[in-house]
Amino acid sequence: MGGTVEADAKRKGEEYRGSPAPFAFFLVLFLIFLVLAVLTFPYRVVEPYEYALPFLFGVIALVSLVFLPATVAINKEWEEAIVLRFGKFQRLVGPGFFFKWPFAESFLKQDKRIITLDVSRQEVMTKDNISVSVDAVVFMKVVNTKDSLVNIQNVWNSVMKYAQTTMRDVVGDVELDELLARRDEIAGKIAKIVDRGTKDWGVDITSVNLQNVELPEDMKRVIARQAEAEREKRAVIIKSEGELTAATNLEKAVRKMSNRAMYLRTLSSLEDISYDQSNTIVFAIPMDMVKGEVLGLSAFAGANKAAKTVQLKKGKAKQ
Repeated sequence: MGGTVEADAKRKGEEYRGSPAPFAFFLVLFLIFLVLAVLTFPYRVVEPYEYALPFLFGVIALVSLVFLPATVAINKEWEEAIVLRFGKFQRLVGPGFFFKWPFAESFLKQDKRIITLDVSRQEVMTKDNISVSVDAVVFMKVVNTKDSLVNIQNVWNSVMKYAQTTMRDVVGDVELDELLARRDEIAGKIAKIVDRGTKDWGVDITSVNLQNVELPEDMKRVIARQAEAEREKRAVIIKSEGELTAATNLEKAVRKMSNRAMYLRTLSSLEDISYDQSNTIVFAIPMDMVKGEVLGLSAFAGANKAAKTVQLKKGKAKQ
């Protein structure tokens, strides 16, 4: 970049030379012949032929005055121009006034601003034989006015055509997944190739952006199904991981709870879900959770039965 700036400064110092000689020449010519016309004009009545010389001087002065504006031209702030003398490059002129010789010299202007070129949509076959429609935009700037006007006929159209060809070649060498995932990298590759191929045209390719990559409808449906399956896969994995974590935590809680604490927790859960009276709740309780209670009730029932048997025997003995 520094070398380019130095080269531009050197080029401007050498070629941005413009002398007001054409304007001064015709101005002086006009004044001289105007003075001669005034001095040779006969102010007394003479023969008609004596008016010929002042008339000739006056015509030359008038012609010089007419050519005077033709020696001046103006460039806008963002323009540069090359001056051709008899069709051959003479010099480079920048913004503002510059002077040229009428008829002998002509000039061609060039816009120095950043230009945006729309690369029309192209049907491209990717490496995996899938047809896609791709369009792009190219940002470029003229850095050498002489080369952009002398070395190429229409620099804007030529860069756009070159970018189209390069885009088809680069996109054709990659697969669809790579194209969709690495658009910026592919666009940068296109920009480098176009910049390298147009270096003799006096332009600098600032950047290339791939705007739209349009797929066929059937391919869109396939990709949509693939994305949906991928999302379902992630959802199942996340759900299973959550269930695994919950089961691990529940197992740790069960180990810390006694049978009675587990029973109370079960009753609390029943209370929480029984707010709606229209629901019928069937709650299965593992036997090991109430094993102590069942054994206690069984022992209590056996003791009652034994007491009744003893009382019955005592009653019979009294009789």
